[in-house]
Amino acid sequence: MADTIFALSSGAPPAAIAVIRISGPSAAAVLQGLAGHLPEPRRARLALLKDPRNGMPLDRTLILWFPGPTTATGEDLAEIHCHGGRAVVAGIEDALKSFSGLRLAAPGEFTRRAFAHGRMDLNEVEGLADLLAAETQQQRRAALLMSEGHFSRRLEAWQTRLLDLSAMVEAVLDFSDEDDVPEAGAEAFVASGARELATEVRSVLAAPSAERLRDGIRVVLAGPPNAGKSTLLNALVGRDAAIVSEVAGTTRDRIEVPAALAGTAFLFTDTAGLRDSTSDAIEIIGMDRARAALESADIILWLGDAAELPRPDAILVAAQCDRRAVAQGLPISAVTGEGMAELISTLLERAAALLPGESEYALHERQRRGVLSLAEHLSSAAASGDFLIVAEELRHARAAIDSLTGRASTEHMLDRLFAGFCIGK
Repeated sequence: MADTIFALSSGAPPAAIAVIRISGPSAAAVLQGLAGHLPEPRRARLALLKDPRNGMPLDRTLILWFPGPTTATGEDLAEIHCHGGRAVVAGIEDALKSFSGLRLAAPGEFTRRAFAHGRMDLNEVEGLADLLAAETQQQRRAALLMSEGHFSRRLEAWQTRLLDLSAMVEAVLDFSDEDDVPEAGAEAFVASGARELATEVRSVLAAPSAERLRDGIRVVLAGPPNAGKSTLLNALVGRDAAIVSEVAGTTRDRIEVPAALAGTAFLFTDTAGLRDSTSDAIEIIGMDRARAALESADIILWLGDAAELPRPDAILVAAQCDRRAVAQGLPISAVTGEGMAELISTLLERAAALLPGESEYALHERQRRGVLSLAEHLSSAAASGDFLIVAEELRHARAAIDSLTGRASTEHMLDRLFAGFCIGK
């Protein structure tokens, strides 16, 4: 039998109200031991909690009782809504520790129990983790869609179609001699269905990356030495994050600074100045790292010659326009502020195309790998004329869906995921 667990599930005290959750087979007995009675299911009741060891009053609270399995964790669940003072919370937690078989929950243990009891799948768990970590409105919207099962429902629809195709293949293989199994046309039907489903699955890979949404759009500032990269970086992030100097080659390594512009997360990277040759070994390393940053950039701000744009979509910036004549590019002065509003507007416009819209979720790398595997097995099934091979490819496709929902996940991966949750969630 699983342990019964408890934890403070609201913010750290002091606060107006604190919520303590209890989940497990002994939840009812524990709540009754504190309050002297068990309220009606799913109805809040006022109760004076008393320490079961000495009968001393702890606090006058609201208590709620949720019998499983239709609860957040899939188990019997109780909640205590008490005053949020430190002493009140500590007193109730100390009384809870006196109950046999009751222990403090580990980080993410409530959510893990919900996953184990089928109340959430792995995608919803990951969405909840992203929601707890969300710092921008875009992150919040995308995480909420994932945590509420929008992607999971799409997977369920794919699985239903996949099972129908698998059933037809197995029927042809096992019962082709029976009159009620239509062998004629089955091959074309399965191939067409697998091909259509593969196309639909692949379309999901166009969804934005959750890592990009979480870590920010990678904006790399690059160009020759003394082009004004560090000054522009400081102006964009609103603080002196990079050293500014008239000495060429001051920036020797990549400087990464996270910042939010109009609610969108960015990761700005200042790089070493690029030039044809140098005898400084450290500067050479810095330029190599600058080129590596350019390769992984989502957006490049190029503060150099237009003929040397590192890639066609780089934004040509004519920095220091207050000090020198501008021939090409967006005129910018980080000192006077000229052109800064236009540059930020351009960055936000570019970012909007890379991030999910208000009704879109974002996929993690794990999910993208699973979706790609599913699409590849479906395509292989559509291309094969041998039903034995088709059956095997469809079996692998079903396994890919199981890995996406978590039904085929390893304990090691689950341990890492739930360890990132806070205690009480």
